[in-house]
Amino acid sequence: MKLDETDRKILETIQNDGRITNTKLASLIGISQPAMLERVRRLEASGVISGYTAILNREKIGLGVMVFVTVSLALHQLSSVDKIKKKILNFPEVLECYQVSGDNDFILKVALENINCYLDFVMNKLSKVAGVRKVNSSFVLDTVKNTNNFSLESAVGRTV
Repeated sequence: MKLDETDRKILETIQNDGRITNTKLASLIGISQPAMLERVRRLEASGVISGYTAILNREKIGLGVMVFVTVSLALHQLSSVDKIKKKILNFPEVLECYQVSGDNDFILKVALENINCYLDFVMNKLSKVAGVRKVNSSFVLDTVKNTNNFSLESAVGRTV
């Protein structure tokens, strides 16, 4: 499936308003409602649209501390890495986890109520995972940019 200019417009609009109705979306893009529904379903079926979600204000739900945590492993054996990944998946405090190249093995995005909760997380959960050698924390002081929207300018004509 190749993305065309209409697909790009649909995706940009949906990224900004995931609750937009099919009727309004069709009107904005300038195609019929049935054609719009077919396009959106095609984008969903192909995996270009992988889901819809509400974006919550973490501070308003009591998660006042955001921390980026780098984790270095003692061993890099595949079985050890897989076990660590499974452990991290089960930590509700971890919002995002990336396995990365370079000096560290993982970067975690963690949200918690306060510093004491973070201390408990590091001391009683993360540091106790077998194979974790080093944990480094960077506390978020200010959020300059926070978006989940992808730039789609170069997506037109790309096969997905």
